[in-house]
Amino acid sequence: MIRSRVPSEADSGRMDPLARLPVFLALEGKRCVLVGDGQAVDWKLELLEAAGAKVQRYAVHGWAADDLRGAAIAVGGFDDDIQAKAFADAARAVGVPVNVIDKPAFCDFSFGAIVNRSPLVIGISTDGAAPVFAQAIRAKLEALLPIGFANWASAASRWRLALKASGLSFAGRRKFWQIFTAQAVANPQSDPSESDFERFIAEVRGLGATIEHGSVTLVGAGPGDPELLTLRAVRALQSADVILFDDLVSRDVLDFARREARKMLVGKTGFGPSCKQDDINSLMVGLAKQGKRVVRLKGGDPLLFGRAAEEIAACKAANIAVDIVPGITAAQGAAATLGLPLTDRKHARRLQYVTGHAHHGKLPADIDWKSLADPATTTAIYMPTKTLAALVAKATAQGLDPATPALAIARATRPDQQVVASPIGELSQCIAQAALPGPVLVLVGHACSEANSAINPLHRKAVG
Repeated sequence: MIRSRVPSEADSGRMDPLARLPVFLALEGKRCVLVGDGQAVDWKLELLEAAGAKVQRYAVHGWAADDLRGAAIAVGGFDDDIQAKAFADAARAVGVPVNVIDKPAFCDFSFGAIVNRSPLVIGISTDGAAPVFAQAIRAKLEALLPIGFANWASAASRWRLALKASGLSFAGRRKFWQIFTAQAVANPQSDPSESDFERFIAEVRGLGATIEHGSVTLVGAGPGDPELLTLRAVRALQSADVILFDDLVSRDVLDFARREARKMLVGKTGFGPSCKQDDINSLMVGLAKQGKRVVRLKGGDPLLFGRAAEEIAACKAANIAVDIVPGITAAQGAAATLGLPLTDRKHARRLQYVTGHAHHGKLPADIDWKSLADPATTTAIYMPTKTLAALVAKATAQGLDPATPALAIARATRPDQQVVASPIGELSQCIAQAALPGPVLVLVGHACSEANSAINPLHRKAVG
């Protein structure tokens, strides 16, 4: 008998320790003190002036403690540690944050590497440990972030007050920024104009009263490796108010979620304690009716053996907007890690997905056994552990060759992925002998034969 459980709040955990707290200072029109000369000091002058600061610059021996009083920040370049300490002590004595270039012991703050798409600004710090590494990361981000994001960020700054005066509700304004962001990401090089502002406003107003409702997004988390998340999935996680996630979802995936989002475990595990689907539907719809942006996070792809049909129907019945973000399903993820083409011209002209158990937990009665026996088909069997022996017995009776190559993959794409390879007629015994942890996926077909010799020994689970 399958035991039931209720949805429960997941512990988000505390943030990992920070070597530095990233803080962006507003220096426009404020007095900053800069002491020293040389290229490094010149660069700090350029940064401070770019931020709008009024910089008072002194020679190394030309400053006095009173010069620091009332400054927003103090920056100095000193070769001598005694002079550096004197400068830092003087600044701290009058409550002014201080930075001594390339001398972390005398610094209250650091500058880091900067990606400038102002007003979009990104700061990168390695706590002074590896400045060259920080610069390499900056170069990567420079390549990733279009220059045009600066125009969109400037438009956001211009439009914020106008949006508040537009008469849109809080939910309407949030929807405006969602539309704005989607357009910025899709068209980074375009120059947003006032007509775009009016168009976004009109689009929000066109949604009518439904804008006051929340929304539900079914998101595929993939089989485990968080790097297989789609960009759309990451955006959904980072904009969610509440995330309802399954047991099969890797906790590493949740690291991409908005930190403030509530995370609730609504686990459904094969033959283990599970939340009732009706309870999940009620919770999902209830949260959306409160105006929340709900992400229903499912392992693999939400449209494959994930009860998506029931959840979509529940949302539509409640007039809740529902969106779907597909994910990498386990068969694709496992095949990719093993270098296994699921179809090819020699062995497999067709790929099929089959569930190993029906709603009652037993072998489905309506499987197309002839398709399982087709030697030119690759079959991916999901959730097969408890019913595989019965499935193989029935399939072989219907013509499946028991010598057909097969693979059982546990925890596909994760660091602890394990693989058992054997003829399908022996696979259920091999799985039991290897004591594979869940979740387990089985691939059957002649295409699997070419993967057997290529399986990384670190991933292969020894049997026998």
